[in-house]
Amino acid sequence: MPADLLRRPGGTAPAVPVAPPRRRTRVFALIEARWAAAALALFLLALPLQLAGVSAWSWGPLYALTYLTGGWEPAREGLRALGARTLDVDLLMIVAALGAAAIGQVRDGALLVVIFATSGALEALATARTQDAVHSLLDLAPATATRVSADGREETVPTADLAVGDTVLIRPGERVGADGRVVAGASEVDQATITGEPLPVAKGIGDEVFAGTLNGTGALRVRVERDASDSVIARIVAMVAEASETKAPTHLFIEKVEQRYSLGMVAATLAVFAVPTALGADLADSLTRAMTFMIVASPCAVVLATMPPLLSAIATAGRHGVLVKSAAVMERLGQVDTVALDKTGTLTEGTPRVTAVRPLDGSGLTDDDLLTLAAAAEHPSEHPLARAVVDAARARRLHLPAAEEFTSAPGVGVTATVDGRTIAVGAPARPSDGTNDDAAALAGELAGEVEDTGHTAVVVRRDGVPVGVLGLADRPRPEAAATVAALAALTGRTPILLTGDNSRAAARLAAETGIAADDVHAGLLPEDKVRAVRRLAADGRTVLLVGDGVNDAPALAAAHSGIAMGRVGSDLALETADAVVVRDELTAVPAVLALSRAAHRLVVQNLVIAGTFICALVAWDLTGELPLPLGVLGHEGSTVLVGLNGLRLLRDAAWHRAAGPGEPS
Repeated sequence: MPADLLRRPGGTAPAVPVAPPRRRTRVFALIEARWAAAALALFLLALPLQLAGVSAWSWGPLYALTYLTGGWEPAREGLRALGARTLDVDLLMIVAALGAAAIGQVRDGALLVVIFATSGALEALATARTQDAVHSLLDLAPATATRVSADGREETVPTADLAVGDTVLIRPGERVGADGRVVAGASEVDQATITGEPLPVAKGIGDEVFAGTLNGTGALRVRVERDASDSVIARIVAMVAEASETKAPTHLFIEKVEQRYSLGMVAATLAVFAVPTALGADLADSLTRAMTFMIVASPCAVVLATMPPLLSAIATAGRHGVLVKSAAVMERLGQVDTVALDKTGTLTEGTPRVTAVRPLDGSGLTDDDLLTLAAAAEHPSEHPLARAVVDAARARRLHLPAAEEFTSAPGVGVTATVDGRTIAVGAPARPSDGTNDDAAALAGELAGEVEDTGHTAVVVRRDGVPVGVLGLADRPRPEAAATVAALAALTGRTPILLTGDNSRAAARLAAETGIAADDVHAGLLPEDKVRAVRRLAADGRTVLLVGDGVNDAPALAAAHSGIAMGRVGSDLALETADAVVVRDELTAVPAVLALSRAAHRLVVQNLVIAGTFICALVAWDLTGELPLPLGVLGHEGSTVLVGLNGLRLLRDAAWHRAAGPGEPS
C-alpha cells in the first residue's frame, strides 16, 4: 500500500471517530410550550382556591389569565380561518369556553383552554424534534474532506465543494465525505447507517462507498461519483422530510363533519337566542337557554371520550417500556394490517456470534482447540468478528495463550504467532499457498456449507495449512419467532422482512422466525425500503414498519406507523418513529398493537355514550325547559363517565391481556 495513504499531515495520530452532536430542541424554547405551561400553572392555582370556597376575587383573575395565556393563539388562528371563510374547531372551542364563562362555568371553560393549549404545544414539539433529527443526520457526513490533486498534493476542502471526478483520501477512523468508488487502498467500512449491515464490509478497488459511513483500519482513495446534494445520506434527509410532511392522513370526511357540526352549532345557538326573543320571550331567559344549549352541545364530552382511552393506553405502554409519541399515533397503531420488520438490531441482536466450530478431519484438533487458536490470534483485533470469536472462547472458559507478531489486513484477516505456530484467521478465499491442497479443498467445502446456511465463514490456518472453519452470524432474538407469530395473529398476515443484508442471511433468519420466503426482501438501500413500503400502501395495506437504524428512518416516516427499537436505535430512527420500544423487548410490538385496538374499542364506546348524552340534552333544551344546573350536571356527568371508562386501560391487567400469546384482540 502506498505510504502516503497512511500518512497524516504533521504526523498526527489517526483520527478517533466522534459521534455527531445530537440536536434537540428544548421544550420551553417553543413559544407554544411556554404559553401552555403558563395557562396550566394559572389553572392549577385557581382551582384549589375555587374549591376551597374563597372569594371569587382571588381565583377569578387567575382564570381570566388562563383564558388569555392559553386561548389567545388558537383564537387568533381561528379568526384567521374565519377570515378565509372556514370555521375552525379551535375558534368554536374558544367560543364555547367563553360561553361557559358567560353563564358562570368559568372553570369548565378554563379547562377547555388548557387542553387546547397543551395539544398545540405537543404538536409544535413533535414538529421541532423531527426537524432536529433530520438536521442531525447531516452531521453524519464530515464537514471537510482531504482532496488529492493530480500531482499528489493534498488539501482540506469543505465536502460541499467536492465535485464529481475529484479524488479524496479517507484515512483510518475517518468518515467518508462523499459517495464514490475506491480507486486505491483496501479497508473495511462500517456502513450500517446506510444498509443496516451488522458487520463492516471489505472495500477494495472498484467498490462503492457512501458518505457518512465509517472507515476502518485501512486507508482508501475514493473518486467522487455524486454531488453532496445527491448523496445517499442527503437523499435520506430529503425522504424523511418529504414523508414526514405527507404522513398524517387528511381525514377529509372527519373535517367535513367538523365543519358542518361547527356551523350547525353556531347557527343553532343564535337561533335558540334570537327566535324566542323575537317572539317576545324574556331576554334573560333566551340568553340562558342559548348558553345552556352551547354548553350541552359543546364537543367537550366527545373530546374527552376519545382522549382518556388513548392517553391511558400511552401511559400503560410507557410503564412497560414502549414510548408512544401521541394519542394520534396510539390510534393509528390499531389500524395496522401489515407489519414490515427490519433484520439487524430488530429481529436480531445486532452483534455477531460464533454459531459453528468445525475442525477439519486430520487436523488433530477438538472444537475447543480450534476456538482457542482462533481466539488467541484474534485477541488483539478490534474487528466485530474478532470480538465475537474471543467472546465465544471466554464463554467456554478457554485459556488463551499470548499472541505475538500480530498483523491485520483489511478484508483478508489476521495473522499472529501463538505458541510458536503461525495462526491465520481469514476469509475462505485466501489461498493456502499450495501447502496442502486436500486440506484447502475440505476447508472450502466446510466454508461453503456454513455460508449456504446464511452464516459468515472464516478459515483458521496453522502454519499455512487449514485446520478448521468457524461460522458466525447475527443471532435472532430469543423472542423473534413468538413475536412474528403474535403479529401474524393480530393482523391476519405474516410479517414482511425488509433488510439491507444479503439474501442468504435474510432467508436463514426468515426460516428461523417463521416468515414466508416470498415475504423476504434483501439487499435493500433506504430508498428501496421506502419503495417497498409505498408498494404495500398502494395495494391498500396499512403498514407498520419496525426498525432501528438511520437506514430505516425514511421507511419509518413513509409507513402509516413506525416503531423503533430503542437500545440500539439511531437518533434519527428514534425521532422519526411514532413509537419507541425503550427496553428493546420485541414482544412489546404486538402488545402495543393489541393495546391500541383495545383503546379503539373504548373510544367507540365513549363516543356512543357522549353522543347519546348530547343528543338527549340538546333535545330536552330545544323542546322543553332544561334547567341550567341540570344541563351542566348532564354535560359534566357524561364527561366524567366517559373519562372513567377510558381510564380502565391504566390497569396493568390491560397490558397483560394485550401481551397474551396469540391474542388477536
